[in-house]
Amino acid sequence: MSSPPRRTAPRRTVTRPFTLWKEVATAYLGPALTAGLGGVLSGRSELTTAAFTSIGVTSALVACVVGAWLHQRGRPRRWTTSAPRPVLAFVLTLAAAGIGGLAGWFASDWLPSHIPVPDAGWLERLRIDLPLSAALATAIVTWRWHGTTSRQQG
Repeated sequence: MSSPPRRTAPRRTVTRPFTLWKEVATAYLGPALTAGLGGVLSGRSELTTAAFTSIGVTSALVACVVGAWLHQRGRPRRWTTSAPRPVLAFVLTLAAAGIGGLAGWFASDWLPSHIPVPDAGWLERLRIDLPLSAALATAIVTWRWHGTTSRQQG
């Protein structure tokens, strides 16, 4: 004996709106706590320091810039909402990593050779910290923003 087919109401998902300050706070705390814990557990004090400075601050700054650009005045650009989520995230992540890489090169190579910077050893970390933090923050913010935007329009 088979049971009659169930009729279910269309599922309505409640989408929280994109809130920039929450994204920026998450972009700072996530990498800072993760890298900080990694630094503590591995005994690398320079990683712990970088977690709360160059890694966390870069992530928060990039999340703020990208999130504000995507959510400009509450009206997204048409091409950002019509592009598939993975494509948009990939393109913006690649751009952010490139800009972060240039900033890391500038800070670690060009700056010390033109301006006397005391104890410039920590600047070497910026070659990795800046592009990686920028890429991760951009990918996450773009992915989350596109998800809330596409659900609100649908």
